[in-house]
Amino acid sequence: MSAEGAAWLIERAPALAARVTDLQYARRPELAQRWGDAGRQRCEEDARHHLDYLASALRGASEALFVRYVEWAKVLLAAYGVGADDLRLNLEILREAVLEAAEEADGATLRAPIDAALAQLDDMPSSLPSLIDPSAPHAGLARRYLDAMLAGERRRAMEMVMDAVKGGAPVREIYLHVFAPVQHEIGRLWQENEISVATEHYCTAITQLVISQLYPWVFAGERRGRTLVATCIEGDLHELGVRMVADFFEMDGWDTIYLGANVPLRSIVDTVEEKGADLVAVSATISKHTGGIASLLEALRARPATRDVPVLVGGYPFNLEPELWRRLGASGHARDAEEAVSIGRRLVEGA
Repeated sequence: MSAEGAAWLIERAPALAARVTDLQYARRPELAQRWGDAGRQRCEEDARHHLDYLASALRGASEALFVRYVEWAKVLLAAYGVGADDLRLNLEILREAVLEAAEEADGATLRAPIDAALAQLDDMPSSLPSLIDPSAPHAGLARRYLDAMLAGERRRAMEMVMDAVKGGAPVREIYLHVFAPVQHEIGRLWQENEISVATEHYCTAITQLVISQLYPWVFAGERRGRTLVATCIEGDLHELGVRMVADFFEMDGWDTIYLGANVPLRSIVDTVEEKGADLVAVSATISKHTGGIASLLEALRARPATRDVPVLVGGYPFNLEPELWRRLGASGHARDAEEAVSIGRRLVEGA
């Protein structure tokens, strides 16, 4: 697998997605009656998603990135009444369209992740269990907090977290064992079509608001004289994870420059230089955002003032593929906010 293959796919993605849709409707003419014009548009959008994730797998030299995406898609589609047979046909047609357009020498590379996903498709689940582990610390609070948010009881959700912290629960534990698993569970509920996008956004906004109420505890530590720039790349709108990472560094005494979601590459590099950052933390929510992280790393390394600043990466694709950070050229990878501080200190201080 290769970066060249990824670039080839991205360049041809619009034409390939249209070709996949044409082939699918030609072989399954009943789809036009079943889904209508909107269904055809959605089919083309789905093909674009497939190609984005296929390109990410090629760029990261990891079949697993595409396989796990298909696993995610199978659950999502099942919730909307689209079965595994439909998904299988779609992937087979995707493979056909890609190979039809590719040079013969590229065929084995381009098809490998698709073949791997098809081989595992029948064994992939069609639904997922709750992501709140009842045996984990603060699991009861996490469940009550989620239930209050889903019931639209924002005040009660906030109060139960604040009461726990005022009662002695460490803020770090609330982040790790309440906010993190609850956000993952919210994502699962959306994936299973049990909640709407609006509800997902509402719940995330509540957690952001609760976090802001915890800042008297977050900013209470002694300063280390170190600066972190924490950000999401352009196009990545899910910033809560990297925000929690920034807060953990604040609790460890760092001065943090938290840039948030969807930040243009040039702005990130400029900020790292202007603030004299000792460390950069950047996350990728989904696999297709790893290309943006690769571009950020190249831009940082190309500028003399930022060339030697270590970059710590995190997020789902890096947790899925442990060596991906090395392939992209990052300095390290952390699975959660607590580990990020430990690795970040080691990268900067050699501790």
